[in-house]
Amino acid sequence: MLRTLAIANYRSLRDLRMPLDRLTVITGANGSGKSSLYRALRLMAETARGGLISSLAREGGLQSTLWAGPERISAAARRGEESVQGVRRKHPVHLRLGFASDDLGYAIDLGLPAPSQSAFARDPQIKCESLWVGSVLRPSGLLVERRNGLVQTRAAGGPWQVATQDLAGFDSLLSQLGDPQDAPEVLMLRERLRAWRFYDHVRTDADAPARRVMVGTHTPALADDGSDLAAALQTIREIGDGPALDAAVDDAFAGARIEVASEQGRFELLMHQPGLLRPLRASELSDGTLRYLILMAALMTPRPPPLLVLNEPETSLHPDLLPALGRLIAAACARTQIIVVSHAARLVAALADAPQSLSWRLVKDLGETRIEGLHALDLPRWEWPSR
Repeated sequence: MLRTLAIANYRSLRDLRMPLDRLTVITGANGSGKSSLYRALRLMAETARGGLISSLAREGGLQSTLWAGPERISAAARRGEESVQGVRRKHPVHLRLGFASDDLGYAIDLGLPAPSQSAFARDPQIKCESLWVGSVLRPSGLLVERRNGLVQTRAAGGPWQVATQDLAGFDSLLSQLGDPQDAPEVLMLRERLRAWRFYDHVRTDADAPARRVMVGTHTPALADDGSDLAAALQTIREIGDGPALDAAVDDAFAGARIEVASEQGRFELLMHQPGLLRPLRASELSDGTLRYLILMAALMTPRPPPLLVLNEPETSLHPDLLPALGRLIAAACARTQIIVVSHAARLVAALADAPQSLSWRLVKDLGETRIEGLHALDLPRWEWPSR
């Protein structure tokens, strides 16, 4: 389970260290940095798929995503006694992402490329990566260390061995180091990150993929666009917890039940509701009802991921559905770690009493995202690897 999330110099996240638990709820006003935190999590997942640099490019490149304020904000500026001023930079330009779990920690540092005549001269480069044992980076716990193109590995306490000396600046060691004998922890961490699941404003409009009749196959993990919703719900019924699925539908829509009709292998979602003479097809459901069923399929998956991230799941839901959604999320936490990013006070309140949960409110202070009420002495210990 992830215990600490660390982000530096990404958009408004100048220096963020956040404790995590089985369920972590992140809230805050518009513009407080919630979306930036969600995007940073997605960027970390992309390191294991080889898509980190291209994902940054889609956001406008490194220059657009870097913290736009000064390298350091003085205490006097925070008290309002002086204006925020830029000072001579003491450290290289960098964007850092990292996390620590119960057994492994990982950090990556991206910076500016060396000047060149290449057509890709504006691409950010990975300057440093580290993988270590435990929740805090210590020299004795380092297992894999990457500086520019040189990657070295070692068993715990053993001698360093060179894995490669020419790793490309746009490749993460998580996506390129593949020999389990050299670094089995890299393979382990890569598979964990690739298994993270993200659900962010899944489409529910009239042409949404979730409304279509689709060829159905076993679907233990709902697609991030909801296109295999009917198959995912049928999979829960057959190899997951079918009675819990029926109970969750009834909890949200009293007296209703869902059915997956199959004709020549093509699946269609139907919803039976009290008072209606026929079931409603997925194409006829309201946006809110469809979104709730999508969230239900994601949370009740028979193969829970190591991390499930929901970004503003309350979108298009009626407020009366939020307590039921809260119960669904709390139940899912028994099987997987969940991060919920939300600005719905009623959903946040519904999750407040969930076991092993934390709730953090993000606020802006001189353009920087900070965690309200979390003081320096309360922050989890974190050390960034040096270049």
